Amino acid sequence: MSNINIIAPRPHVITCKAAVAWGAGEPLVMEQVEVSPPQAMEIRIQVVSTSLCRSDFTAWQSHAIFPRIFGHEASGIVESVGQGVTEFKEGDHVLTVFTGECMQCRQCTSGKSNICEVLGLERRGVMHSDQKTRFSINGKPIYHYCAVSSFSEYTVVHSGCAVKVSPLAPLEKICLLSCGVAAGLGAAWNVADICKGSTVVIFGLGTVGLSVAQGAKLRGASRIIGVDTNPEKGENAKAFGITEFLDPNDCNEPIQQVIKRITGGGADYSFECIGDTRMITTALQSCCDGWGLTVTLGVPKEKPEVTAHYGLFLTGRTLKGSLFGGWKPKSDLPSLVEKYMKKEIQIDEFITHNIPFEDINKAFNLMREGRCLRCVIHMPK
Repeated sequence: MSNINIIAPRPHVITCKAAVAWGAGEPLVMEQVEVSPPQAMEIRIQVVSTSLCRSDFTAWQSHAIFPRIFGHEASGIVESVGQGVTEFKEGDHVLTVFTGECMQCRQCTSGKSNICEVLGLERRGVMHSDQKTRFSINGKPIYHYCAVSSFSEYTVVHSGCAVKVSPLAPLEKICLLSCGVAAGLGAAWNVADICKGSTVVIFGLGTVGLSVAQGAKLRGASRIIGVDTNPEKGENAKAFGITEFLDPNDCNEPIQQVIKRITGGGADYSFECIGDTRMITTALQSCCDGWGLTVTLGVPKEKPEVTAHYGLFLTGRTLKGSLFGGWKPKSDLPSLVEKYMKKEIQIDEFITHNIPFEDINKAFNLMREGRCLRCVIHMPK
C-alpha cells in the first residue's frame, strides 16, 4: 500500500464585513472587504467580540491614515495560520494585542521592559512583516490600526500580537484585557508598584482610570481620590475603589492645591489617565515631596510635548510613562485572564453597553457624549 501525503488546504482570501473609516470623524461604513490569507508567522482570526477604546476614538478624529479599519481591543478564534506558526492552531481562543512580544529582541529578553523592538506599536497602517495591508476593497488597500484592526469579522495579525487564552474564558468579557483594563491594573501594580496604606489620586475616570483605582484598592491603598469634570462619574467610581471624588469645576482653588491640602502635603502616587499633557504638571504638583510618583497613561489628542518646572524633580518627584501597564502580553495576560476567572479582578462592571456590529457607530456616539465606559461590539454568530 503506497503512502499518501495529505496536504492541508492553503488558506484563501475571505470576503467579510468590516466597519471602514473613510475620513476623520466620519461615520464608519459597513463594507465588504477582502482579507488576505495569513503570511509567514501570521494568523487569521475570526473576531468574536471587540470594544471601542479611547485611542481608537482619538485616532478616528485625527487626520491620520484613511481609509482604515480601527479596533484593537478584541477576542476571537484562530481561523487559519501562516507558514512557520507553531504556537497557534485553528480553533484556538485568543486575545489580540496592540504591542507584541517577540521574546527575542533586547527589550523582550531584558526582563525590564515590554517595549518589543520587533512588534512594537505600529503607526503606519500596515503589517509589521512586509509593510503591506491584508485588507482591500476592489484591489485598493484598506489600512490597519495598531496592526490589529478588529472592527472586521476577520482580521490578520502577527502571531506575536496574539495571546492564547483558556477556551473556558468568556470572549465577550475578556476582550477588555487586551488593552484598557490591563493597562490600568498594570500601571498600578507594575509601573507604580503601589504599596499598602498609600494615598493615590487619579485624573480621569474612564476605563483606564477606574482600572488604576481597582489595582490600587487591591494593593490596599488607604485613600483613592478620583478627579473628573463629569460629576456623573463620581458615584459609579466607588464600585471600583474610589474613596473620594473631586470635580475641578466645583473647587475655588487649583485642583492640585486642593489635593495637597486634603492629603497633608500631596499624594504618594498620581495617575494621568486623560490624555492631556497639560495635566501632567498638575499631577506632578499633586504628589508629595521626596517620593511622589506620577504615572502618565493617556494618549494626547494634541500637544504631545510635556513641560514641567525642574523644581518639581529637584524635590524628589518622579514622572514615569506606561505602555500597556508594563505587561509583557504573551507572558503576563494569561495570568490576568485566570485572575478574572477566579473573580479576583473586575471586568464585567466596565461593560456599560453591548452593541451589535452593525450599530458600531452608536459606540462612537456614546463615547463622544461621555456616556459609556466600554461598549462591547458583538460580531454576528
